[in-house]
Amino acid sequence: MKKVTNKKTRTVNNRPNCLKITKSKQKVNYTTIIDKFGKKIKTSVREARSLKKNSKEA
Repeated sequence: MKKVTNKKTRTVNNRPNCLKITKSKQKVNYTTIIDKFGKKIKTSVREARSLKKNSKEA
């Protein structure tokens, strides 16, 4: 399986009403798609949508 995306996990702050800061992580929404050669590609959902859109135009 080939990984196409360059996205990584983001570190963000949780800020409740008491303003106590705690760190949390936002993970990338990954999906597996199959390209026209039959290979599996692991990519983010956002990039998969743009790949699908660009393949329709061509």
